[in-house]
Amino acid sequence: MPAELQLVTAWTDGACKGNPGPGGWAALLQAEGRERALAGFEAQTTNNRMELMAAIAALEALKRPCRVRLHSDSQYVCKGISEWIGGWQRRGWKTADGKPVLNRDLWERLLAAAAPHRVEWRWVRGHSGVADNERVDELAREQISLGLAGGGDR
Repeated sequence: MPAELQLVTAWTDGACKGNPGPGGWAALLQAEGRERALAGFEAQTTNNRMELMAAIAALEALKRPCRVRLHSDSQYVCKGISEWIGGWQRRGWKTADGKPVLNRDLWERLLAAAAPHRVEWRWVRGHSGVADNERVDELAREQISLGLAGGGDR
């Protein structure tokens, strides 16, 4: 009988100053009473790319298969991965109206990062007072400030 997969709770967020513009992403991983924060900066990007990068970074940081409850305030990420991606793939990475899927590189990377895990995608309303969602929002915005000042990336 296989061992029970460890439960990891992940909180993710992305932010952009302008869209496109400088952006930051952040993820908070919680398991067995421990926490790990991850964050990064990109000089020229979009909000959607930062939202995707936060989820990717959270999943890529896991060293072995886990059960993951991944929280995001991005409908783009949550609906994209759980509702839209199958159709995009069937249509050769085209949208329903035949246009190329934006951010395909990151969607493919997200699929690969999620593959070893059992991921439960949970949408949370942004800026609604959910403490850990507010924390990753603050970390992502902090990355923009640090990046613009010449620092960034944790």
